[in-house]
Amino acid sequence: MSEYRIEKDTMGEVQVPADAYYGAQTQRAVENFPISGLRFSRRFIQAIALIKGSAATVNAELGLLDARIADGVRRAADEVAEGGLDGQFVLDIFQTGSGTSTNMNANEVIANRAAEILGGERGTKEVHPNDHVNMCQSSNDVIPTAIRLAGVLGISEGLIPALERLRSALAAKAVEFDQVVKVGRTHLMDATPVRLGQEFSGYATQVERGVDRLRSALERLSELPLGGTAVGTGLNAHPEFAGRVIAQLADRTGRPLREAADHFEAQGAQDALVEASGALKTVAVSLMKIANDIRWMGSGPRGGIGELRLPSLQPGSSIMPGKVNPVITEVVRQVGAQVIGNDAAVTVGGALGDFELNVMMPVMAHNLLQAVDLLTSAATIFRERCVEGLEADAERARALVEQSFPIITALVPKIGYEAAADIAKEALATGRGVREIAAERGVLSPEELEEALDVGKMTEGGIVTLGGE
Repeated sequence: MSEYRIEKDTMGEVQVPADAYYGAQTQRAVENFPISGLRFSRRFIQAIALIKGSAATVNAELGLLDARIADGVRRAADEVAEGGLDGQFVLDIFQTGSGTSTNMNANEVIANRAAEILGGERGTKEVHPNDHVNMCQSSNDVIPTAIRLAGVLGISEGLIPALERLRSALAAKAVEFDQVVKVGRTHLMDATPVRLGQEFSGYATQVERGVDRLRSALERLSELPLGGTAVGTGLNAHPEFAGRVIAQLADRTGRPLREAADHFEAQGAQDALVEASGALKTVAVSLMKIANDIRWMGSGPRGGIGELRLPSLQPGSSIMPGKVNPVITEVVRQVGAQVIGNDAAVTVGGALGDFELNVMMPVMAHNLLQAVDLLTSAATIFRERCVEGLEADAERARALVEQSFPIITALVPKIGYEAAADIAKEALATGRGVREIAAERGVLSPEELEEALDVGKMTEGGIVTLGGE
């Protein structure tokens, strides 16, 4: 068998690997863009295949496409959507800014596989990548539609469920730790007491708010540009094509997808992607803050804060025996840093829409969808390998509270700010507790002093929201 086959496109002949399902235009792009080795994600390939399969069905229903060819295209597209031909999507993320090369990669793979399904051979164009698979479409509306659809599926099916499970785990810890009184900290300095459960209720609410932001962004992300073809006017597309295809996509995915209200906005700008990326960045920032707090509270075990005991997962040093590091919180922070960088790339990409088309779509797709996948994995691992196994050292937390001079704040209404400050200064200078110094000075009766310095009562203010748990 020959190593190559010869295919033709509008620019001439091209040698294509004999066993490839892709064709001439994909091969040209392989040669033109050897940039990074980065490829479009599984979710994106699924999305573009869903579009192609639904388009074939609708085009047959509209009498535009032969039913036999449409059946072959649909079956081939289903194979692609299910991951059976992922190895045929060989193009670099860094390519033509419209994603035309990747649209043609999909068209060629599906056309050649459809030809096989119908009893033909690859490369014959019995099923044509442009005339049949790409009917009523343009790269300029297919690629932004695929990005949005992939984002909707990734966020709704992967990320939001992962975050909701993390929120539940944090809320459960808020209940478990509700009676653990500890030092509050502002500016990384000792402050008035707080309950560990109150801190965790705040973390749970952070994650809950992140889910709310993602759900809001999904509203705009679910509006698809399909039907605008080249510049938004819908040239060469049947007037019913987009609505019918999007209805099929909504039915197949179970998501409330709809056609763009303004195709010129949906293709010339990619603000929906920028908004979704911003929501992802906010989630990343929340997870970094939560992970960092847990990391600090677990520091030690002898020379740090030590209010939390994190699960021991692996040796932490190649030279220091017995050392165990907070590796999961470090992973979460690294993921957060990457997602913030991804958002910067999406933001710049969104700003570089030129007239009727944004030509930064492949890099926007990569960064948006990678952020979704990274956050999904990080939220899951953080919950499973860290949060669910956290234990509080209540004795250590209470001891630190008693040593902490800001509890003197509770005496201010009874003895005045200056007298309380004087006791705090002595406590700080001598290392003695404020309770001991206040008793020694007799500023209040023993009963009054005990009541005023009840650290549990000091934490009773504020609102704890546990999302119904």
